[in-house]
Amino acid sequence: MADSSVVSVSVPQQHTLLVALNRPNQRNAITPDMDREIARVLDWFDNEPSLWVVVLTGEGDTFCAGADLKSWHASQSSDVISEQQDIASSPHGFASISRRRTSLKPIIAAVNGPAYGGGVEIILNCDLVVASTDAVFALPEVKRGVVAAQGGIPRLARVAGHQLASEMLLLGNTITALEARDKYRFINIITSPAEVLPTALALARTITSNSPDAVESTKEGLLIAQRIGNVDEAVVSHALSAASGRVWNGQNVKEGLAAFVEKRTPKWSNPAKL
Repeated sequence: MADSSVVSVSVPQQHTLLVALNRPNQRNAITPDMDREIARVLDWFDNEPSLWVVVLTGEGDTFCAGADLKSWHASQSSDVISEQQDIASSPHGFASISRRRTSLKPIIAAVNGPAYGGGVEIILNCDLVVASTDAVFALPEVKRGVVAAQGGIPRLARVAGHQLASEMLLLGNTITALEARDKYRFINIITSPAEVLPTALALARTITSNSPDAVESTKEGLLIAQRIGNVDEAVVSHALSAASGRVWNGQNVKEGLAAFVEKRTPKWSNPAKL
């Protein structure tokens, strides 16, 4: 998978893909072309069995400033305005990440700087989030006459509760990384700017030291829990899923149990395609 002019792609360590938004002079604001390129990269990642986790970051000193408003303004100035239908029909949401629910591979956000609008919506759909002490966050859409409509509203309401989500969404004010972690609860770790990416990659190494079959099935269980409120129904749906079947019928469960008995480190195999 080669780099493009707007998205940098690398494999910095075994089983880990690193994707960097690469428009630093535009604060990594997302254009339609950039959205399509991210979709291409992540679709490839989802289908590459040797890659088990992805780390997402931004080049320069900003994680993501949201949508490129100049591009959006040009679209609004045209005769064709289709935001409602575009949002409803988008398979993966903003930047092809904010509503991406088909992938069972973990997504780690390495938030190297400020995140605004769609940038926050991206973060809210990541599984783990590492943020710089310098990072700040805002959902300022209401200040521009638009809406955080690509998954940010329900996700923030779920993790922060109605009143705190209302505070962030209706006021549109900026919050610190400490507030995002302790008050709004969508960050896992805060670290120095220089340690953001190394910390995210360390989390990825911990994940890839585990069975990829078990990791993907566990993430699926979390996604099912978000869709199904009843615990028993969620358990049954998870138990009967293809990813669960791959765990119990695959080689990695045998390897994990044998390694425990033999007191050695397990040697995991790439997961079979579902």
